[in-house]
Amino acid sequence: IEEGESPQEMVCRLSLAKARAVAISYPEGLIVAADTIVALDGVVLGKPADEAEAVAMLRRLRGRKHTVLSGVTVYHPASGRAITELAESAVWMRAYADEEVARYAASGDPLDKAGAYAIQHHDFSPVERIGGCYANVMGLPLCHLARALAQFGLMLPVDVPQVCQGFTGHRCLVAGEILPDQLDPKLL
Repeated sequence: IEEGESPQEMVCRLSLAKARAVAISYPEGLIVAADTIVALDGVVLGKPADEAEAVAMLRRLRGRKHTVLSGVTVYHPASGRAITELAESAVWMRAYADEEVARYAASGDPLDKAGAYAIQHHDFSPVERIGGCYANVMGLPLCHLARALAQFGLMLPVDVPQVCQGFTGHRCLVAGEILPDQLDPKLL
């Protein structure tokens, strides 16, 4: 995190930087890039470097609320136009046991996850509840991506909220706000 930068600004900056890095190889393309971080009390938790750091992160998060932030950038290098969307989800963790943390950390799964956990993991379910976009907590907020693509005139040929909810198995809490014209009322 750069001096004076908020976690929100950081994740958007990183997303744009990733898009620009890819654009070097694809200067005529339309680039999609994203970055996801976890923020707890204003401190950014990225991906743990090793098992010990994963255990430490999970212990810090246990029984507490934190925020998952994703920056999603659509970038057109030829024109220099970039649209970056910010998704924020509140996540409340349950009071999981140290033994659960040790088992999960030993699996290696947390090492490529911001905050050292995957909400969708089949054995370790650390999340008690969320407020906001479930897909964001997984790592790619699809409605935000669809909204950014639409600003380039690209409309996806699917009902994004419906597809997202079908994939995640969770009712979307933000689709009506993000994509009001695409929400099927039956999904509310």
